[in-house]
Amino acid sequence: MKAFIIDRYGKDVAGRIAEMPVPTLGDDDVLVRVHAAGVNALDVKLRNGEFKRVLPYRLPLILGNDLAGTVLRVGARVTRFKPGDEVYARPGQARIGSFAEQIAVTQQALARKPANLSMEQAAALPLVSLTAWQVLVEAAQLKPGQKVLIHAGSGGVGSIAIQLAKHLGAFVATTTSTGNVEWVKALGADVVIDYKRQDFTRELRDYDVVLSGLEAGTLERSVQILKPGGQLISISGPPTPEFAAEQGMAWPLRQVLRLLSRRIRKRCEALGVRYRFVFMRADGRQLEAITRLVEEGILTPVLDQVFAFEATEQALAAVAGGRSKGKVVVRVA
Repeated sequence: MKAFIIDRYGKDVAGRIAEMPVPTLGDDDVLVRVHAAGVNALDVKLRNGEFKRVLPYRLPLILGNDLAGTVLRVGARVTRFKPGDEVYARPGQARIGSFAEQIAVTQQALARKPANLSMEQAAALPLVSLTAWQVLVEAAQLKPGQKVLIHAGSGGVGSIAIQLAKHLGAFVATTTSTGNVEWVKALGADVVIDYKRQDFTRELRDYDVVLSGLEAGTLERSVQILKPGGQLISISGPPTPEFAAEQGMAWPLRQVLRLLSRRIRKRCEALGVRYRFVFMRADGRQLEAITRLVEEGILTPVLDQVFAFEATEQALAAVAGGRSKGKVVVRVA
């Protein structure tokens, strides 16, 4: 099968399309013909080698963390899916590789595609919607009437997180650039901070939750707007010792992460707020709940650009540029 691979890590690395073996199918696996694959900042970070110490993949590596497609075959213990089903998923972190014609995904990570979405629209959803769900529903346990700041509201995660937070009954603030202010208001944001003209730390006070995927400087400044007992949740790091323990990392690496996150943890502790790092995990049951919200019209994926499979390198470059409104998708089949 054809797949988009990298042979080494680095910001200057250009991936290539190559012939790779069809994935081996385990008893709990579903073999999916990939129709479309979402492109995420995570793919760029993996290519750059930013996670090579904590996610030791074997090279050459097939990139891709989102997919929508059609079931080709199922393993002996699979009961929830059959050939011909239209499905979508964020594959487990140990078995990524959706920039390919086929991928094997455990049935636990898979869900039926929302009936009202195209394959390209569905491929835009799994990683960002699961991230928003696991931050707002699981970690923050966001309640009606609470106030949440969602940084980068026009991005892939932000555009879905705004919609989900409003569905949960929260008051939502977000940050974005001048050209996207009205656009994120239309997604449901109650307050929009134009970061080119405004300082969010001067405009916002007494928030319960901040969701950030931005750089360390913005993360540290975000502590200022939280009320005592509030939660600062990052999806870009620095990772915490708790995350290292959950991942079963070796003691030396746990100490490295402890040092990397020490500054922000101490700052939060001094102000009576909690810092958490969330690294999204695959979860088919949560995707089923998201499917229902999509089919009810509560969540709508936002597509920025759709690239041909042969242009996967350009799709990664578009995401690396950080100017996408919503998601970038590659059409594989």
